[in-house]
Amino acid sequence: MIRRVLACSVALVAVCSLGGCGTLPGFGDDTTEVTVWLMRNSASDDFVQRFKHGFEQEHKDVELDVRIQEWTGIGEKIDQALKDGDAPDVIEVGNTQVPRYAASGGLLDMTLESLRDWGSDAWLPGLAQPGNVDGMQYGIPWYAANRVVIYNKDLFAAAGITKPPKDRAEWLADTAKLNSGQNQGIYLAGQDWYTLAGFVWDEGGELAQEGTGDWKGALDSPAALRGMAFYKQLQALGNGPRNADEETPPQAGIFAGGKVAQMIAVPGAAKAIQKANPRLADKLGYFPIPGPTEAKPGAVFTGGSDLIIPRRTAHRAAAVRVVAALTGEKWQTDLAATMNYVPNKSTLAHAVEGQAGTAAMARGAAQGRATPNSPQWAAVEADNPIKPYMTSVLNGADPKRAAKAASDRITTLLFP
Repeated sequence: MIRRVLACSVALVAVCSLGGCGTLPGFGDDTTEVTVWLMRNSASDDFVQRFKHGFEQEHKDVELDVRIQEWTGIGEKIDQALKDGDAPDVIEVGNTQVPRYAASGGLLDMTLESLRDWGSDAWLPGLAQPGNVDGMQYGIPWYAANRVVIYNKDLFAAAGITKPPKDRAEWLADTAKLNSGQNQGIYLAGQDWYTLAGFVWDEGGELAQEGTGDWKGALDSPAALRGMAFYKQLQALGNGPRNADEETPPQAGIFAGGKVAQMIAVPGAAKAIQKANPRLADKLGYFPIPGPTEAKPGAVFTGGSDLIIPRRTAHRAAAVRVVAALTGEKWQTDLAATMNYVPNKSTLAHAVEGQAGTAAMARGAAQGRATPNSPQWAAVEADNPIKPYMTSVLNGADPKRAAKAASDRITTLLFP
């Protein structure tokens, strides 16, 4: 018997020396290591270290291994990790990417936790909706960002405009007034399709719709055509190029010239404006994109990130605790204040009230939406028939005919 006990002890020591015994009861410190992939620049190094320290202090049995990933090539990397079964325990993904990963069957369903513990009814729709696939919540909202109107206070004052417009009609009237002499009322590139999406949604339209299991392009619906008509009216009140998007050339550089009254962008674009023209540093204002009526701001595309957990994780309970902490009130308010993000719940908007641009973004985020919830939507964005459609209409083509062609192309791309 003594010989057998000694043999077992020697074998156990050998195993521990090779693979570690941190999770064996009675040996080591009984900690579970949870690997977390976060994306480059999503959170500052200070925030990551602060969260890691705080979480490990509250959860003595968990150690976090946070690994920063690059956006370039991340989709294929996650696809492969889910397929091979060696994925990390928690992964940050773009909110609109969740359907792609859910289609593989490799994600953990967190519907129960979302409804029972995490107050999912208050989540921003632009983050929550793409994370919900076939009624199951795979992606848990982490942070959001969306477009607002950035304006030149001096040009507004010179035009006698003392407050931001409350609805679309007032916005058009103000922009027309600002569009005089050498000044542009607004710089709006002809292919800013994310902004167009908001106008389409405001009218009750969609970029694409699902019916009986199939997705089809929907730009040719009457509602979507009304959204494009409004875009054309607004775009004409400035000199934005009809055949390029907002980065060709970068619109912040155009605005920095001091002759543009408004542009539509995330508030972070103010940094580029101020860098190009420091004299505008205290001349910038922000307001949510106006809606059709005063009742609420206009719909906006919500960018940002969700958190997912691979279904085959070996540390399910610990991974769920990490997601709960990152998406809970304490660390949401910390992240929002640190990174100028919109928190994942409308009830936490108070966390950014002191930041003018982020506060405007938070008001708009309540009307946020995401791109169609198809696993194939990335193929649409890669080909992007929406852009040439917009240019065609702005150049005088028949809107309905151009929209039908773009919708047909979207339908083709949405077939796997």
